Amino acid sequence: MTDPSPGRARRPRPLVVDVHVPAESHSYPVLIGRGTIARLGVELQQRLGHSGTVALVSDSTVTRLHAAAVQANLEAQGFTVAAIVVPAGEAHKTTGTLFDVIGGMIASGLGRRDVVVALGGGVVGDLAGLAAALFMRGVPVVQCPTTLLAQVDASVGGKVAVDVPAGKNMVGAFHFPLFVVIDPELLVTLGDRELAQGLAEMLKHALLFSADHLQALLSAAPAIYARNFDIITPLVATSVGLKAACVGRDPWETGEAGKGRVLLNLGHTVGHAIEAASGFQVAHGEAVALGLRAAARISELKGLAEPGLEALVVDALTCLRLPTGLDEWLVGERGVAVERALQSDKKRAAGSVSYVALAGVGEPSVLSLALRDLIGLLRQGIVAG
Repeated sequence: MTDPSPGRARRPRPLVVDVHVPAESHSYPVLIGRGTIARLGVELQQRLGHSGTVALVSDSTVTRLHAAAVQANLEAQGFTVAAIVVPAGEAHKTTGTLFDVIGGMIASGLGRRDVVVALGGGVVGDLAGLAAALFMRGVPVVQCPTTLLAQVDASVGGKVAVDVPAGKNMVGAFHFPLFVVIDPELLVTLGDRELAQGLAEMLKHALLFSADHLQALLSAAPAIYARNFDIITPLVATSVGLKAACVGRDPWETGEAGKGRVLLNLGHTVGHAIEAASGFQVAHGEAVALGLRAAARISELKGLAEPGLEALVVDALTCLRLPTGLDEWLVGERGVAVERALQSDKKRAAGSVSYVALAGVGEPSVLSLALRDLIGLLRQGIVAG
C-alpha cells in the first residue's frame, strides 16, 4: 500500500460539483479532491450549525481501514459518534440489515437534528441512506464513498435501496444527501478488481455523454491502475459532473423516456440480470460491463447504431481490464437464469422494458423492447458473431 500523505499541504482546494434538484432544499454539493475526507467534520458543523450525534455507518472491511480516522475527525469538531458496523458485501444489503442499522440509530439516541454519515461503498451508502430516509421520517445523510464505483455513481444521485429475493434494489427511496465527500486517496486500499468496478460506470458515463471523456479514460487506464491520484481526480470529477447534470434534469426519474435519468440505466438491464443470476458472484461493475456490451449489440441489431459499436465497446472494456464474455450468460442454465431475472426488472411494463441503447458515443436513446425480443436479439448476436 502506498502512503497518500506526502504532499498533502500542497493540495488545491477540492472541486465542488453542484447537483441541482428543482426543489432548492434538495440541492447539494459534491466535494471532490485529494485529502477531502479531512474536511468532513468542519463541513458538517458548518452546514448543521451545531455539533450533535453522528451515526457513522460502515462495513466490517472499511471500519478496519478508515473508520478510526473519520471518527476522530468528527469528534474534533465536537460531534458524538455512534459507530454502526454492518457485514461487508452485497449479500447483506437486505431488509434485515436495514433494520439492524435503524436499531443502532435508536440505541444511540439519534434525533431529528442529528445526521447519518455513510462511510463505505455502494452497499453501505444504500443501506445508510435508506435508513436515514426512514428513521423519524427522514434525517440528513452525508455520503463518504470509499470505492471508485460508489464515488462516481451510487453516492451522487440520491437513490437508496436494499435488495429482496425478487430483485436488486426493489425496496428503496429517493433521499438526497446533505453533501457528498469524494476523496480519491481512499482508493489506495482497493485491489485492481475493485477499482475496475468503478471504471465500468465511468465508461457508461462516457458512452452516454462524452467522446472526450471516453478518450481520456482509455488513455489514462495505466495511470489509474498505478493509483496516480493527480490523474484519477479530474477523471472522477468529470464522471460525477456528467452524472450530476443528468440527475439535475430529472432528479426523481419522471422525465420523458430518452431525455431523463433513465439514461443512467445503460448497461444495467442485462447487467442486473447477470448479477442476480450469478448469485452476486459476478460483481456489479463486471455485470454492468457485460451489460454495456449487450447494449451495443442491441443497438446494432436494431439498426440504431452503425456496425462496429460492439467492437468499440469490447476494445474499451479490454483496455479497462473489464470482462467481455457476454455470450456465456445467454445460453444453457445461465441463459435461463438471466432470462428469469429479466422478468423482475424494475422498469418493465406489460412484458416490455425501457432499454437504453446508443446511436453512437454520446448519442443515447431509449427503446421499448419486449423481454422475449431482448434476449432473442442478444442470442442472435451470438450466431452473427
